[in-house]
Amino acid sequence: MKRSKHIPTEEECSLNLHSIFKHLTEEEMDMVNFEKECNYFKRAEILYHEGRRMTGFYCVNKGVVKIYKTGIDGKEQIIAFAQRGNILGYRSILSNENACTTAKVIEDGILCYLPAHLLLELVNNNPGFSFEVMKLACQELGEANSYITDIAQKTVRERLAEVLILLKEKFGLDSNNTLQISLTREELANIVGTATESVIRLLSEFKSDGLVELNGRKIKILDIQALTKMGNI
Repeated sequence: MKRSKHIPTEEECSLNLHSIFKHLTEEEMDMVNFEKECNYFKRAEILYHEGRRMTGFYCVNKGVVKIYKTGIDGKEQIIAFAQRGNILGYRSILSNENACTTAKVIEDGILCYLPAHLLLELVNNNPGFSFEVMKLACQELGEANSYITDIAQKTVRERLAEVLILLKEKFGLDSNNTLQISLTREELANIVGTATESVIRLLSEFKSDGLVELNGRKIKILDIQALTKMGNI
């Protein structure tokens, strides 16, 4: 896809906000900054496709990326979101496997691309960097285990309530208690793991119960305690 000609500033491309790089030597950091490619990305742009070979990984400096798998019927199942400070695509490089997910930008942002050989070189030569990557992988595995348990044991109503609370914790609320991420009803359904119609119906019920207010894609959280209890969090 054609890239924007406008180049992000040096400050916008800084990798200092990414914790995995904090143990790098000055020489290693210089190498990383020399190799990185930093660009603006627009909503709906695909970073990489499920099943494709990974030639590098991405660091998110701004914006939001959704990570999803595609079922046999073509329906998306959203696994996670990546935002400022997150990295994505690194596990497929470490395991020497094709990408097991697709990454799509859902909020305009700035991402830095680093080649695969650089990740492998740092993992092999810097124990501190290796430990940070291992911690990150373990954290993501724990989140995946929790997600699988929720899908198996919670009702759709409970999962939707939990998803709203998790989105609040990840992206925060504005001064009006509105979620600071805009998702379509289909995207919400793809997180919960249900039909879009079910999410539309349940959100209407949540609104009637005084739990949320709806304004297009915007969702205002009115009763955090009730949603938390409903979601069995």
